[in-house]
Amino acid sequence: MTSEVINTSELHKMDPVFGQLSFDNHEQIVFCNDKDTGLKAIIGIHNTVLGPALGGTRMWNYASEWEALNDVLRLSRGMTYKSAITGLNLGGGKAVLIGDAKTQKTPELMLKFGEFVHSLGGKYITAEDVGMATADMDLVRTVTPYVTGISESKGGKGNPSPITAYGVFMGMKAAAKYSFGSDVLEGKVIYVQGIGNVGEGLVENLTNEGATVYISDINRERLEEVRDKYSVKIYEGDNIYAEKMDIYAPCALGATLNDTTINQLQTKIIAGAANNQLADEKKHGQMLRDKGIVWAPDFLINAGGIINVYAELENYDRKEIIRKTENIYNTTLEILKKADAEHITSYTAAYNIAQARIDARKSEK
Repeated sequence: MTSEVINTSELHKMDPVFGQLSFDNHEQIVFCNDKDTGLKAIIGIHNTVLGPALGGTRMWNYASEWEALNDVLRLSRGMTYKSAITGLNLGGGKAVLIGDAKTQKTPELMLKFGEFVHSLGGKYITAEDVGMATADMDLVRTVTPYVTGISESKGGKGNPSPITAYGVFMGMKAAAKYSFGSDVLEGKVIYVQGIGNVGEGLVENLTNEGATVYISDINRERLEEVRDKYSVKIYEGDNIYAEKMDIYAPCALGATLNDTTINQLQTKIIAGAANNQLADEKKHGQMLRDKGIVWAPDFLINAGGIINVYAELENYDRKEIIRKTENIYNTTLEILKKADAEHITSYTAAYNIAQARIDARKSEK
């Protein structure tokens, strides 16, 4: 029998995986690596009490592997509550691929990732997210059935972005009803930050209703394309948070609501598609409440996408997808009223409803 000397510095390196702020008793974290294809991916499975963990795959050029880990932990956790509050029998999961989707994503890399997904035996079901397209999901489908968001020609429901945008629009209208007494957005000044597929879909809905829309994005070419298509205005300033507006719609990456930005905000409502908008859910949720800013919980109002892909698993039609997505309006209104009545933040109100559903299912098992 031999004894092994444990290097304490190595133990210290391992600490942050379970000790990270975003780690919330996740059930499983899978690190995927393949030298031949250059694949470096992390799959986070947060909770499977309500069903298999479903959540999209994001490819992003992260500054570090720790940043990628933190992102997948936050995103997978958010998916748990997104499915729970929307009434879907799904758990929460997410995957991140480390790299530049424009230059490093190859068919071989996607197929290898699909093999890793398949190895989990259905505990995690993937879908489309940032840096991914429906064609990528079609490719993954050739090596595993545990993927949604595939082409309609292959039996799927197609790109979920338009439905996600419609759900955000519904949530925004509910927040307007709560704040202004009317859900009509005509004439309201709305800033949309992030003009990806979902951001553009939201802009389309808003302009159809006659809102005054300003758009912001790091991609100038994209801004000009969307401006010309919908006759909206490009925000030319350097601090969107300090602008006076009726509604701020964050539709890019998360954590834009933090100590710095909240102190500058001059909006009445925040309702956008981005995941994990609050850098610290409890602290920043309370800061918004103290300022009198109504925040429509992101994990509720951006749930249209998961409703759309869930239809592939449950085989319901587009009419039912739209009905479930439109119900985001009712749930948002319910949560905002509950938060007001109980003197809590809208985040806490939404979280409590979602957690109660998970706890009830857990007690049945």
